[in-house]
Amino acid sequence: MELQSNQLLSIVLLSFNSKGFLEQFLPMLIKFTPVKYEIIIVNNGSTDDTEVFLNEEYPTLRVIKIEKNKGFTNGYVESLKQINSKYYCLLSSDIEVTENWTEPIIDLMEKDESVAACQPKMKSWHKRNEFEYAGACGGYLDKYGYLFCRGRIFYSIEEDNGQYDETTEVFWASGGCFFVKSDLYHKFGGLDDDFFAHMEEVDLCWRLKNGGYKIMCVPDSEVYHVGGSIISYGSAPKTYRNYRNSLILLIKNLPLNQLLWKFPYRLALDGIAFFHLLFRGDVLLAFTIVKSHWHFHIKSLYWLKKRKAVRKLAVDDAKAKYFPQSIVWKYFIGGFRKFSELNWKY
Repeated sequence: MELQSNQLLSIVLLSFNSKGFLEQFLPMLIKFTPVKYEIIIVNNGSTDDTEVFLNEEYPTLRVIKIEKNKGFTNGYVESLKQINSKYYCLLSSDIEVTENWTEPIIDLMEKDESVAACQPKMKSWHKRNEFEYAGACGGYLDKYGYLFCRGRIFYSIEEDNGQYDETTEVFWASGGCFFVKSDLYHKFGGLDDDFFAHMEEVDLCWRLKNGGYKIMCVPDSEVYHVGGSIISYGSAPKTYRNYRNSLILLIKNLPLNQLLWKFPYRLALDGIAFFHLLFRGDVLLAFTIVKSHWHFHIKSLYWLKKRKAVRKLAVDDAKAKYFPQSIVWKYFIGGFRKFSELNWKY
């Protein structure tokens, strides 16, 4: 397929039945994005009147149409094949950008060739003084593969008082607003379509870090995220993706000497979570964990095959630094609610 552009930055906005978000946020995206950059809308199998709206209101914008929605990841997998830029910005349709949101990140990536991907500071659109659950000020993993953020640990979301305003290296950048060097994106295999949605950006960042590159959060760039608009936080589908995709993350990316003991330990922790939900009366969520494990384990040979391909690109596992303790223990037993209380720097 012939590529249609040659840009420094292409902002690739993925939309599925999100005409309302386009009406609300697209004007600000156009206003606050320098004209030298390209904005592309990916209509990911929408069944509402998104196509009519874009044709009538934004006829000059480039639109890539995907006939059938096969998941969040597939929307990017298919569309990015058709885009030729030095940098991609993968942008969710429920993001409100602000003035000068692109330049701090592009400036950093232009100056530092070791930076593969970045995210801005992500704040909640609903509670604008707070960080946003899914990205906050950059993401991390603990030693057992549990995710948390600078500004959000499990269910505790901090107010933004400028406490995390320094540009810093992180483990993963949020897929809600994800800047990445296109050549590295493709070299390391891009987003894994098996994730469908949720944690696919963590997987890509882990591969990039194992390849010797850095992931950064640049708080001088700021956006607001609605969040949970496709898969609601705390829902059964979200729980399913959380547990299944976490296992895929570990089996694909951990060095063998760590995988052999961390993976069984993680299975045990998931078992504890199952009984906790069951005794709490959340039967649906408890058995959603069982379902996620079942669907993972019946494809074990497939995941091991994917691991073999991924590990061939790993040159520096030391770049993937984990929080050296259990964030589960710190939060639920130790009572740690803020990232700053961990007294840890990546």
